[in-house]
Amino acid sequence: MSSLLLSSDGGYYPRHLVTFDYDLVVIGSGPAGERGAVTAASLGKRVLVVEKAAEPGGAAVHTGTLPSKTLRETALFLSGRDQREVYGVGVTIDDDLFVPKLLSRKAAVKRLEVERIRRAFKDAGVELVRGSARVSGANKVHIDLVASPPSGASHREVSAEFILVATGSYPHRPPEMPWDDPQVEDSDTILDLDLMPARLVVIGAGVIGCEYAAMFAALGVRVTLVDKRNELLAFLDRDMSEALRVSFVSMGIDVRLEDAQERVRRDGDHIVVELKRGGSVPCDMLLFCGGRSGATNGLGLEEAGVKLGLRGSIEVDAHYRSSVPHILAAGDVIGFPALASTSMEQGRLAVLYAFGKQDEIALSSCSSADVAKMRLPYGIYTIPEVSCVGFSEEDAIAEGREVVVGKGDFEHNARAKINGFSQGFVKLVFDKKTRVCIGAHAIGDRATELIHIGQACVALGGTVDTMSGMVFNYPTLSECFKHAARDALSRWL
Repeated sequence: MSSLLLSSDGGYYPRHLVTFDYDLVVIGSGPAGERGAVTAASLGKRVLVVEKAAEPGGAAVHTGTLPSKTLRETALFLSGRDQREVYGVGVTIDDDLFVPKLLSRKAAVKRLEVERIRRAFKDAGVELVRGSARVSGANKVHIDLVASPPSGASHREVSAEFILVATGSYPHRPPEMPWDDPQVEDSDTILDLDLMPARLVVIGAGVIGCEYAAMFAALGVRVTLVDKRNELLAFLDRDMSEALRVSFVSMGIDVRLEDAQERVRRDGDHIVVELKRGGSVPCDMLLFCGGRSGATNGLGLEEAGVKLGLRGSIEVDAHYRSSVPHILAAGDVIGFPALASTSMEQGRLAVLYAFGKQDEIALSSCSSADVAKMRLPYGIYTIPEVSCVGFSEEDAIAEGREVVVGKGDFEHNARAKINGFSQGFVKLVFDKKTRVCIGAHAIGDRATELIHIGQACVALGGTVDTMSGMVFNYPTLSECFKHAARDALSRWL
């Protein structure tokens, strides 16, 4: 770590001559902000977290990750989907109770997670204040307090050696959509639904759109999924993307790729979506999932010299530094992949790099370079789940690698048969020359749990021989990894 600090006029001055109120001020308390703050506190740093919402946790706790996943699991339980498929047991619930049950479980999980975050901050010695923050000068943050302290002050001005922006993102709302219509929702407002629709149109088949389409379809809603691209979730291995599409169709979802909305209009008590390729789809609710925008408005970042990218996202280097070195950024506010798990790691790495703890990063299984190589797992909570880590077959070939792939199918797995998991498989990608596993992919029930076996193999440089020779408990879904490795070996020559 340099012994000099950059001043507002572009010069440098000795670090030991400067006294700051805090070592780190974190703006935002979502996954990236929480992990960054607690990491800094564990290094003995003085940390202040500023959160403008009533409770900490960010979108992950209040409008995104946990609420949507809680609704997914509650929907699967209340709909009796698994019981019907395995045991032929029918489950019914009063329509008037269905939505309240969904929402009450969401509220319970949110409350428990908020309590955990507050406890984590308290135990680490992190100070948490509620207010709106903006960068007001070199190493300075102005805070408009929501609740005035005993002194009666309405604002605070604090200084910090580093500022970590972890304000997350919010749903993109194009002006051509009729947002004043109560039956037009985005991925935040859909969580407050008061009535289950009979017909739903989802515009945008990204991660969020696919997750909600699957969840509502599991509840018996007639879902139409529209996207201008020619495949679902194009960043996935192509076999995974196609398997997800086939599964969606089998669930009754009307998947319309290479199409988009031409016009959205109201017709009596329902919405009509007119499509560019012709035809129209009536629905009781429209869910628009057209991406998200970085929550950077009002932070004073551009005035401070921070370079912003697409839709207000912050551009950062490999160490999560913005164009202004003492201003860091992590999480959804820097863009893809915008997952809670990756955001946590980004917040941790940003702080370790800032305070010169490269030795601790070296001991970690994932460095910032690994992130660039997609060494962190992606978990997509569709029905069925999809998860991946490392290279897809297509990406590896595009990089000039000669690869061998193998699959372990749920159809040939005893535990899958017991549980009634008829659809799903594991796919492993091996470098033919080195025999090392460079990618792991899974689709089906428990895929987001299973992928961590593949993650360990990829991160530690495991080979096809390592995986083939492993002994797994029987019967377990994990055996699919062994079968995938042996399938790859059978194709090696």
